[in-house]
Amino acid sequence: MRQDEIDITYENKTPTSKRLFARGSKLFAGGINHNVRLFKPYPFFSERATGRFIFDVDSNRYTDYWMGHWSLILGHSPKAVVRTLSEQLRKGTIYGTANGTSLELAELIQKLMPRAELLRFCSTGSEATMYAVRLARAKSHRRVIAKITGGWHGFNTTLMHSVNYPFHSPEGTGLIAEEEQFVESLPFNDLDSSLKILQSVIDDIACILLEPVLGGAGCITPDIDYLRGLQEFAHKNNILFVFDEIVTGFRLSIGGAIQKYGLQPDLFTLGKIVGGGMPIGVVCGMKEIMALADPTIETDNEIRCNIGGGTYSCNPMTMKAGLATIKYLDENKDEIYSKIDSLGAKARSGLTKIFSEANINTHVTGEGSLFLTHFLNEKVRTIKNAVDVALSDQKSLYRYHLALMALHQIFFLPGKMGAISYEHTEADVDRLLLATQAILDSGIISN
Repeated sequence: MRQDEIDITYENKTPTSKRLFARGSKLFAGGINHNVRLFKPYPFFSERATGRFIFDVDSNRYTDYWMGHWSLILGHSPKAVVRTLSEQLRKGTIYGTANGTSLELAELIQKLMPRAELLRFCSTGSEATMYAVRLARAKSHRRVIAKITGGWHGFNTTLMHSVNYPFHSPEGTGLIAEEEQFVESLPFNDLDSSLKILQSVIDDIACILLEPVLGGAGCITPDIDYLRGLQEFAHKNNILFVFDEIVTGFRLSIGGAIQKYGLQPDLFTLGKIVGGGMPIGVVCGMKEIMALADPTIETDNEIRCNIGGGTYSCNPMTMKAGLATIKYLDENKDEIYSKIDSLGAKARSGLTKIFSEANINTHVTGEGSLFLTHFLNEKVRTIKNAVDVALSDQKSLYRYHLALMALHQIFFLPGKMGAISYEHTEADVDRLLLATQAILDSGIISN
C-alpha cells in the first residue's frame, strides 16, 4: 500500500475532521494551537475520551497511546478524578486565593519525593522550567545554562536552544542571538564530551538541566553512569543539578526518575501526571534554593528571586485532580507500576521481534511504560541521542504511525513515543503487535 492510499483511507474515515481543520486554518496559525499536534494530511478532531480510548467527531474509536501528551497514567476520565472534579465544580473553578487542597498535594509530593523541600505550583511545564533556571541563576550568581542537545523544556525563551535538528541553527525568528549565548548544549549519553564542554565554561555555569529520559526528542533512555557523572561534576563544582521530570515524574516510579536512578538533583520540575489531566507545572527543590523565591523577604530585590505562578496557578480544580491522581497512584503503586511496566516491556520486545524477523532494522527505545520504534538506516545503527533520532528514517516512522491510525485505529501522535496507561491491557498490546505485522505484510514499510 502506498502513502497516498493510506492518506485516502484516513480521509474517508475522517471527513468531519477534514472540514473542521479547514475551518480552523482560517482561525489559528497552521490550524492548530500546539505545533506538535499538527500532522499530515490533517489531525483528527476529538469529541470525547474514556479509559484507553479516544473518539473523534466521525465516531472513530482509537486505542490511545498518546494519552494527552503522556499525562494520563490512569487513562482518560478515571472515576476518582471525575468524581472529585464534579464535586469541586459546584464549589468554584478558580478562587484566586490560597486553598487547602494545595497543601495536601504538596505534602504528598514531598512525602514521595523528599528532594521537594519547598515547592511552587504554576500552570505549565514551560513556566516551571523557566522558574528553575531563574532560581539556579539567582543561587549561583552565574549565567550559563547547560542543557542536552535535543532536550525539550517548553517554549520559554531561555531554553529554546538546540531543540530541533540541525541543533546548531536558530530555533526560529523572534529569538535574539544574545539570549542564546548563555546556553551550552551537551551530547546525551556522552560523558567525556559533555565534561569537556562544561569545563570550558566552568566559571559561569549556573546549572546543568536535563530530562532523565529524553521524551520529545525520541524516548531515549540514559546511561546511568552519564547521569551520575554529570551530577558528580555539578556538585563538585558548586553547580546546580536540575532534573526536568515533567514527563518522567510519577511515570517511571512513584518517586519519578529521582527514585528510579537514585540521584539527588538540587531542583526538579514536575507536570503532566501530577495535574491529573488538568494544567499544571511545579518547581521543587532544596529549601536553601527555593527560599530565594520567598516574597516575605524584605529587600531591594538584590536577594529575592521573583518567580510567579500565573492566574490559574494552584487553582482548586487542578489541585483536586492532582491530589486524587497521586493518592490513587500511591495507594496502588505496586499493582499499577508492575502492570504498566510489564506492558511496556511486552510492547518493546514484541515490536523488536516483529521488525527483526521482517529484516527491517529498528531500535525500539523506552523505559517502563514508554516506548518508540526508530527505523534505522546507513547513517544510524543505534539510538543513543537526539542526533541519532534526527538522522534515522523519520518518514518510515510517520508512515507506520499513520497506518496504525488509518487502518487499525491505534493512535500514536505521528513521530512521538507511546505511553501506556493503567487502563491498557495485554490484549491492547497484542492488537498493536498484530497490526504492526499486518502493516509489514502489506508492504507499507519495507527494508
